[in-house]
Amino acid sequence: MGEIVSLFLTQHPSRVECAAFGIAGPVRLGRVDAPNLPWGVEANPLAAQLELDDALLLNDLEANTYGIAALKPEDFGMINPASGDPHGNIGVISAGTGLGESGAIWSGKHYHVFASEGGHTSFAPQNELETELLLYLLSRQGGHISWERVVSGPGLYNIYQFLRDTGRGHEESWLRQEMQADLQPSVVIARAGLNGSSELCNQALDLLVWLYAAEAGNWALKIMATGGIFLGGGVAPRIISRLQSPNFMASFTNKGRMSYLLKSIPVRIILNDQAALLGAALYAGMQAGLYALPIPWQGMAG
Repeated sequence: MGEIVSLFLTQHPSRVECAAFGIAGPVRLGRVDAPNLPWGVEANPLAAQLELDDALLLNDLEANTYGIAALKPEDFGMINPASGDPHGNIGVISAGTGLGESGAIWSGKHYHVFASEGGHTSFAPQNELETELLLYLLSRQGGHISWERVVSGPGLYNIYQFLRDTGRGHEESWLRQEMQADLQPSVVIARAGLNGSSELCNQALDLLVWLYAAEAGNWALKIMATGGIFLGGGVAPRIISRLQSPNFMASFTNKGRMSYLLKSIPVRIILNDQAALLGAALYAGMQAGLYALPIPWQGMAG
């Protein structure tokens, strides 16, 4: 991280007044050990490098949630246009390299943002196919299978391999070659699923969407996100047409006696890939007193 900060200061020479960094991992005692990157980030060395009393570390999904306040209506894609509760809790769930979850609770005057590591909770299958997927992943990886293993970019590749290896589809030679040539096979799978060139990829994408929606519904129920659920991360904007299909809401609301509640929750996709960066900047400014506290979110549920 120090090298990145040095490069930034070289390209943008200026006096830094406050700094916040959104890191994908749990923040504990001024340090983050990223679970999906070989990084350990500490606040004190960054503060010294920037000649500040303190450098602020926050979870990347916290930053993503703060960033919603800086976005415009055109920065969102709609999945469920329900009215929701204008002061209800808000949930963010972001699939990318991993799966992040965060939220914000209305205090009566403003929202309090909180982080979680919900993406690392145990994957819970709901039918025979998903049970087979769990058993498949256990046989390959062993130990604990989290939601992140099935709802993320790498998760899409896991799903694809499961469907292929259990005889549910044929892997074309051209597809195999493209995945071998690409550092991100999930990108190849998503593209082939969206353009209809591979039925196996199409199936994998459908199952990813179903599972993404299932865990989004879980998160909405756990934090009573009646103000809205926001899908962030790099996966959602790439597959927006699938997320806006009936398949997503069918899974999102598939919660038995709580289905009626899920139907009333607005669901949006964050299209602006700078949301987390904007959120970290907003958080830094708030902590430094450059912006008035509190900053309310206006019209997020409407």
